[in-house]
Amino acid sequence: MSKKSSFSHINERGEAQMVDIHRKEETWREATACASVSMTPELLRRLADTATTDKGDVWAAARIAGIAAAKQTDQLIPLCHRLALSKVDIRFDVDTKKTRVVIVATCGLWGRSGAEMEALTAVSVAALTLYDMCKALDKTMVISDIMLLDKRGGKSGHYQRAKPSLR
Repeated sequence: MSKKSSFSHINERGEAQMVDIHRKEETWREATACASVSMTPELLRRLADTATTDKGDVWAAARIAGIAAAKQTDQLIPLCHRLALSKVDIRFDVDTKKTRVVIVATCGLWGRSGAEMEALTAVSVAALTLYDMCKALDKTMVISDIMLLDKRGGKSGHYQRAKPSLR
């Protein structure tokens, strides 16, 4: 936990506020987050082989949904700044040992605010889209382990999760 004495989105009167960033220096800021979608071995094999269901290309739909979500984060999360993202990269790692797909998103921009919420939103919506595309084939899927992996830029510097605790 940070040593910071107060929440950044609460003013001295205890009211919610958008953080004032106008004095912050513009730097390259980048954040990477992940999410995990556990599923049956049969569904995972199908996704690894064809990546299609009756609804279409699962990877394409989830990737586009994640990118669109990252670009809309300020409309979904109260008090988030609108960011002009320069980069949204989403990848899907098939983990056959743990019968899951790990979704990793990296968002980047030149700006005064970091892209952590955008990366977290991207993996969350990509995971929900994967679930939606596959729910007819596996109702036991579980979305879990949504977390920030890495953050760069700004005065707080570089943060990297020591070891992702993906179950």
